[in-house]
Amino acid sequence: MEPARSARRLAAILMADAVGYSRLMAADEDAALAALNRHREIEFDPAVARHNGRIVKLMGDGTLVEFASVVDAVDCAVAIQTAAAAANPPLMALRIGINLGDIILQGDDVFGDGVNIAARLEPLAAPGGICLSSVAREIIRDHCGAGFRDGGEIEVKNIAKPVRVWHWHPADGAPSPAPAAPARRSEGPAIAVLAFDNMSGDPEQAYFSDGIAEDIITDLSKVAGLTVIARNSSFAYRGRAIDVRAIGRELGVAYVLEGSVRRAGNRVRITAQLIDAATGAHLWADRHDGDLADVFAVQDAVTLQIVKALKVRLTPAEQAGIAAVGTANPEAHDAFLRMRDLHFSPGLNKAMWERAIQHGRRAVELDPAYAEALGHLSVLHWLDWFNGWSGDAFNTIAARAEELAAQAMAVDPGVPFANIATAAAARWRGDLDGAQASAAKALSLSPDFGISLYISAEVALVLGRPGDALALMERAVRLDPGMSHMHLQLLGQAHFLLGRFEAAALVFRERTLLARETDIGRGWLAATLGHLGETAEARKVWSDLMAIKPDFRMAPRLTRFGYQRPEDPALVLEGLEKAGLPTGRDPSDAPSGAQFPTQRQTPVQR
Repeated sequence: MEPARSARRLAAILMADAVGYSRLMAADEDAALAALNRHREIEFDPAVARHNGRIVKLMGDGTLVEFASVVDAVDCAVAIQTAAAAANPPLMALRIGINLGDIILQGDDVFGDGVNIAARLEPLAAPGGICLSSVAREIIRDHCGAGFRDGGEIEVKNIAKPVRVWHWHPADGAPSPAPAAPARRSEGPAIAVLAFDNMSGDPEQAYFSDGIAEDIITDLSKVAGLTVIARNSSFAYRGRAIDVRAIGRELGVAYVLEGSVRRAGNRVRITAQLIDAATGAHLWADRHDGDLADVFAVQDAVTLQIVKALKVRLTPAEQAGIAAVGTANPEAHDAFLRMRDLHFSPGLNKAMWERAIQHGRRAVELDPAYAEALGHLSVLHWLDWFNGWSGDAFNTIAARAEELAAQAMAVDPGVPFANIATAAAARWRGDLDGAQASAAKALSLSPDFGISLYISAEVALVLGRPGDALALMERAVRLDPGMSHMHLQLLGQAHFLLGRFEAAALVFRERTLLARETDIGRGWLAATLGHLGETAEARKVWSDLMAIKPDFRMAPRLTRFGYQRPEDPALVLEGLEKAGLPTGRDPSDAPSGAQFPTQRQTPVQR
């Protein structure tokens, strides 16, 4: 079996170590080991499980744990240390260090600065206490950060810059609770649907096998009791013979669905296997044969069998949503699959967009009542505006997009993408209340649909609610551990507008690694570094940005985004000013030869 590839993601790392364990072992090995095992069995391991952590490895008396959420990591550590202090007989004392950072997953292990800094923080904690990095404390400060004491800056071995640390101990009293907040969405069983193998003998048919898997992802995303990983991350394993247990660790899922599609003439065969990602055991496998005209029924059968195997109860609305048939016309469905495959392809460019538009128009010509195709085609027109591919004016493009969105909603307002298209149209026409309502409807219809989360977060940012946007984008990143650079852009903006500049810098740096030709991400990173006083790095980032897009100017880009609170764009420009960089407030700020954009409709990178 081929070893798993390395994968990157942002994660909270908890490092724990038993206090004085070597001394205890020297005095009585059996007693020391028994005390350590008792702590793990009674408190440590159950607390990690309750707080959605993953024990990566045990290192003698030490433990490395990974969390998707810093809040979960800190809550877990506080629970462990509080319980240990109150236990009778007492539990072995631990030191715990926690950091948020970029990590690299390779097989069962994790590496990177995120891990290294956590390992350096752990010895700084008092016995029975916790030591946090400043970026971790910045994120949890509104949750329970009031109980942490500033420990100042320290030099950390093999880390270039000093790290500011924060301390807590049970003797200090419980950390202050956060203000009341909306309940977090329960996770439910997590599943990744891999790209289905194309068994048709024709590489050109890959769009069809991908489309079948994508349709299953879409249907499963309608089930509130499931957590479904996005295509961007699950399809990244295409063509690689990777142990599903490694995939489960990298994507943070309990189950993996793999399958194949064979298409011959008007017949199609779909095989699928549901696998336990922890053990590699097959929980269910089946084969379905049918005509192309019956492909929706075949997909529905696979989806419902998965839901049954996972013991998830469907509501009547979810059952109806899965059973809904987009079109009865096989040719229209085929054209739609071709359009969607291009639409969601990494590196979508003008030529790919033009082909997608052609396939989309063909789909709706063959079936004018195909709501899903109408919605996608509408959104494709907004991509034209963002990127300036057709050269048409904003009003012309907007009219086409709005007409298609209206047609989709008239056909079936229960289709998530019809509501997404309506939300996009309202958002860019300035109807933010309408955009918010349509985005919320799309989320209610398909809770794990990444595009619904994205547009909901974008509208929240525009309305001046970065806290709401942050919660939405944290969910989006959980569903897409491959970390779409678009998701990271909004996540970084939310942290920035909440004044969490260290966290924002971490996210924007990660975005520039994923989207090396990005300009707007580098602009935000430069502003963030300005607020942090990292002037030299800010100017280097700006220099890289100018090499990519010499006519870039931040102020007009912020104006086009349409923030409702004047203080939000002002905070970005203030960061650039602190770094001594141009803000783009007036034409004199533009680089030599640059054209000053005067219309809101100027294309922007997405």
